[in-house]
Formats: sequence, structure tokens, C-alpha cells
Amino acid sequence: MGYLSYENHDVEIDDRTLAHLHVVIVNKLRHGQSFAMSWKDGQASGGGRTSVWIHPASNVLFHFDGSRAPALNRNWLADLAASADSSRGLIVEPEEHAAAPTHAHALV
Repeated sequence: MGYLSYENHDVEIDDRTLAHLHVVIVNKLRHGQSFAMSWKDGQASGGGRTSVWIHPASNVLFHFDGSRAPALNRNWLADLAASADSSRGLIVEPEEHAAAPTHAHALV
């Protein structure tokens, strides 16, 4: 279990999810874009939901527990990036909520 540190606030996030968030967040920030980011808090934190405003001057640190980078799911990345571009902001959703891959050919 890794963590995302934002303005001295640490949020535990599994390495696979964190790797996908890393790509989306860094891409937004390198383009000078600000956005909201929200996630569900764990039961240890009392449950609920937290939302933060991330901007190019933010102090964001990604700490991965493991030493190997996981393979990235393009559909999940696309869904996360689309949510980051929406008025709701980047919503951290589990991978199983990612859109299924589309097929160029119809099944007969």
C-alpha cells in the first residue's frame, strides 16, 4: 500500500491505483491545469469522502510501496483522465468500474 501526499496530508492508496493516478495527475499538472480530486475515505478515517483542489504549484508526492511499476490499463487511464477533465474533477474509482475495451469488429 503506497500513499499520495498532498499539502502534508497522506492518503493510503494501493500501488496499482496510485500508478494510474500518477499518470493522470502528472499529465494535468505538466499542462498547467488545475482540477478537483475526490476519493472515498476508509473506515479507519471514519468513512465519508474527501475532495481537494490540485494546482500546478501544489506539493504532491507519490510513494509506491513496491519497487515494480504495474502494467497500466488504458481504459482505466482514459476514464480517470475524462473524470479529471469534467466539472466533478478526478474521482478515484476502482479499476473494475473502468469502461470495457471496445472492439473494432462486431461479434456475429
